[in-house]
Formats: sequence, structure tokens, C-alpha cells
Amino acid sequence: MACSQAVVPSIENVPANLSVPQFLLDDFRHATRPTRLVDTPCLIDDDSGERVFMEELRTRTQYLASAVNANWKLIAIMSYNHINFPPCVWATHRLGGIVATLSPTLSVDELVHHLTIARPSLLFVHTDCLSVAIQSASRILLPHRVVILNRSTSSSFLSSYQTFDGLIEQGSMLPPVIEKPFKNGEAKTRIAFLAPSSGTTGIQKAVSISHFNVISIIIQAAKFNRIGEDYARWEDRRFRPGDICCGFLPLYHIYGLVYNLHFMLYAGMTLVLAPRFHFESFLKSIERYRMTHLTIVPPQAVLLCKHPAVKNYSLSSVRYCIVAAAPLSASLTSGLLRVLPNIVHLGQGYGMTETCGTVSMFPLSQKIGTLGSGGQLLPGTRAKVVKEDGTIAQIGEVGELYVQGGQIALGYFGDEKATKETFVNGWLRTGDQVFFEKNGDIFIVERIKVKGLQVAPAELEGHLLTHTSIADAAVIGTPDEYAGELPLAFIVLQPAAASSVERDPEYANKLRSSIFKHVADAKSKHKWLTGGIIFTDVIPRNASGKILRRLLRDRVKQGAVVVAHAPQSHSLSRVTAPIAAKL
Repeated sequence: MACSQAVVPSIENVPANLSVPQFLLDDFRHATRPTRLVDTPCLIDDDSGERVFMEELRTRTQYLASAVNANWKLIAIMSYNHINFPPCVWATHRLGGIVATLSPTLSVDELVHHLTIARPSLLFVHTDCLSVAIQSASRILLPHRVVILNRSTSSSFLSSYQTFDGLIEQGSMLPPVIEKPFKNGEAKTRIAFLAPSSGTTGIQKAVSISHFNVISIIIQAAKFNRIGEDYARWEDRRFRPGDICCGFLPLYHIYGLVYNLHFMLYAGMTLVLAPRFHFESFLKSIERYRMTHLTIVPPQAVLLCKHPAVKNYSLSSVRYCIVAAAPLSASLTSGLLRVLPNIVHLGQGYGMTETCGTVSMFPLSQKIGTLGSGGQLLPGTRAKVVKEDGTIAQIGEVGELYVQGGQIALGYFGDEKATKETFVNGWLRTGDQVFFEKNGDIFIVERIKVKGLQVAPAELEGHLLTHTSIADAAVIGTPDEYAGELPLAFIVLQPAAASSVERDPEYANKLRSSIFKHVADAKSKHKWLTGGIIFTDVIPRNASGKILRRLLRDRVKQGAVVVAHAPQSHSLSRVTAPIAAKL
């Protein structure tokens, strides 16, 4: 059997002397780049309907760079999605600076942590984040160089701080900035972004993403998807100039920043930017703009399959949907196929901030990606699977994934120790347990061991979502002296069921028995929810939609479950049930 050590074809002519805006905005021609249609806007503001075309993006970037042409080598953006966000990024790059992208939902303490790492000299801030930004900057004595990114109806904001629109007006009267060219190879070492890590195992770090990383992953994804090639009928091609993509994924996060923004613009498509995700508004926008492409995470997949509002909107325009951050179960896949009647391409991708967003995605040879698979490696990506004893795993064997490629980040900004632990001898240690199939499909596994038998949480979560009373679910392993671990489910109920549970403890017990039976009737005994069923208001996830199982395990450690009797219809010695109060 072959070893789990994979390399796919290399990619040629990835420029190492260009900045991101030079590559994206300056009409740099590459074999994978299609011609953008003249009447195709780059961005549409979902709220106002404002359309921004390529020439306007170039102009806004130029004017902003001229207005802030000073020794500001590192700026931070704390904002919800907005059409002014990209020019702030690219103007900074034109000036040779670095962009730190920050979540608009950070608390003061969290923002202080990030600002302490980056020490930006200028903050572009959405008005809804201004109070937190000012408090945080004051705590670490950062100068209050703040620019309001969006238009505001509050005159106090406009009079106290500079605004994006004001700087554009100033820059329009100044000579254009002449961007200093990189030397050959310099793009590989020059930082373009400080992007927040997903933070699934502890406090977030700032990942140093180079200009070359961004350019490389765009070309890798373009070649993988044969963009710019006449490989199939127009209606069967995956990405086409003029297609329209949803844009609610936060631009501060690597998935939204690189794949949703930079890659879609490179592909000649239009991105409809929404400041926040609201499901019914999302459905309205699909119908209003005739969206062809959906880039989503598991919570949106669940809503599309289970929310009653879906039937009120036409989703017939959607041809492509990719889900990232967690395995897509058979039930969810079937559900998406039902609600997206004209879908041509549906599958998954896998990546992380440290890989500039992407390692793998479902290939063109699979119209519907292999169930549970994170897809196949992008061109120019090398991978190996290392077992606990340090040996290379065989095909089908589980171990830690190591990857190499042009998309692999430089390290963690200001954290040499963490960089050395994760970026080892030219390889990125992902920390994810995976295995490869013979056809190249990669499967990311988080498994529970019950009496030595493997239980995949994603399998149980997908099945739980077929229960009519369940809106969302997460499964973890809880320690057990006899079995080693037992499957424990955290359940978010549909509104009607949640209301009934709140009012009637007897109904709550009956519903737990129903859920337990739903799994026991369909799954092997070691997969039964013998660890318990806990009703909760929300499943904690990071920005990319990945379940934060560590937080759920912490809840269990804090004594959130008690022992109760198993349903009589199943001959188990015991079942752990939740305390009455919601977590």
C-alpha cells in the first residue's frame, strides 16, 4: 500500500516580485486569469445596491494611498463587511504597509491583545466598533489615528475623526503614489496581512501572510478549477466571468478575505458584500441578485436544509456551493441538493489561516464532492501524514497532516516560539488528524474512542440534524472509566421544541428519549449517545464555522451533566443526561 505522502503537479510562473494590488488591480496577465466582462461590477453593497467597478476600485485605492501617504507601515481594520474595506487594504499595500484584519465583535480585552501584537499606527474602524477601538487604543497608549470607514448619520463621529470619504476627496487633489517595486523574490518575505488564527486551541495569534502567499493561492485555486480554460460547455464550467457570489463571510477572516474577495475578483466575478449575516436577508439577496455561487460554513448549510423560510424564496440561480470548516454529512448534502434545484457543483474545502485559507477542495471530476471529504490537494501542495510514532502513515491510516506549498504562511507575528513549534523544517504542522484515500481525497477526522472503537462526531451530527426537533448539534467524547469515552451530544432545538422544553420538564425528558432512540435505531451500539444529551442555546463556533469542541469539553468538566436512567427500550446500564437548566 502506498504511503500517505502526496504531491500534486507544481504550478509555474507564480510572480514573486508583485504586491497583491499590483497582481489584482494592475491588469497583470496570467494564464489562469479570465477577462472581466465590461459590465460586470466587482462589488455590490447588499444594503444599498451600490455597484463598484474595477476602475472605481483602482481610483479609490489610488486616492486613499495619496491621502495617507505617510510613515504608517502597519494599519489595522476593524469593520463589518463594507465596500470601502478592500481599498483600505490595497492602499496600505501600495504604500508598502501591512494590514492587520480584526473582528468587529472583539471585546476591549480581546482587541487590546491584538493591538499589543500589531501596534498599528492607523485604525480604519466601522462606527459600530468605534467605542471599543478607542477604549482599547487608550489602554495601551496607541495614538488615536482613527479613520471612520463607513458613512455615518452621526455628526459627532464625522466631526471628531477623519473619514474614508474625506480622505478620498483629499487624495483626488494630490499626485498619485508611485508604488515601490519589489525585487525578485521579495514578495515571498514581505508581509501583506496579519490575519487572526482560528483560535480553536487557545488565545488567537496573528498569522503573517505574505504577498506571495496570497498570489500563489489564487493561482493554485484557479489552476485547480481550470479558470480561463475552454474545458467544458459554458453552462457546466465552475467559475465564469459575470457569475455572482455571496459575500457575508467576514473579510477579517482568511476564508472571506482571500477566497471570497481576492479569488472571486480574480475570476472575473461579482461579490455581493453583506455587513452581517441574517438568514432571511441572505435568502432575499440570492433571489434579488440571482446569485450563482455560495461560499458557506456549516451553520448556513444547516439553515438552508432546515429553516422554514427557505420555501419562500427562489434559489434556482445557484450553480455552485462550497462548504468549509467541517465535514458535510450525507443528510446535509441531500438537503442542499433538494433546496438548490439547479446546483451543478457541490462539495467541500479544507484549509486554515496558516495555509492562506486553502489546502484542498473538491475537484472538477466530482460534480458532488465525496461525502465527508475535504477534497483533493491544490496544485503545488505537498502533504504527508505522520503517525504518533513519527512514521509516515499508509493510505487509509490516520495521523497528523503536514503540508508545504506557496500558500503556507511565514509564521506567527511576534511569536518565535509558536512559529518554531508549528512551522517545522519547511513543513506546516496543521494539528489536524487526517487520512488519505487512494483517489487523493483527504478526510479530516476528530474521533471518539468507545471501547477502542472509533466514532466520528460528524457522522452523528449529520444524523442528528435529520431529527425534526433539532436545529443544530455537536458531539464530543466524555471520559468514562469503563469505555474510555462515550458520545455526548449538545443539541440546539427548533424554536417550538425549545419553548416546550422550557415549559415542561416531562416533555424535555421525552424529547431526550426520542433523540436517543433516533440515533440508537440507526447506528451501532458504540455510537449511541450514552454520554448524554444536553440542550443548549447555541453551538460555539469560530469565524469559519468550526465547532469549538474544547469549549464544550470545558462545560462537561465543570459538572454540567448528571447520571440518569437510559430509555427502557434500550438495554443499557446507564445513560448520562443533562441537568435541567440550559447551558
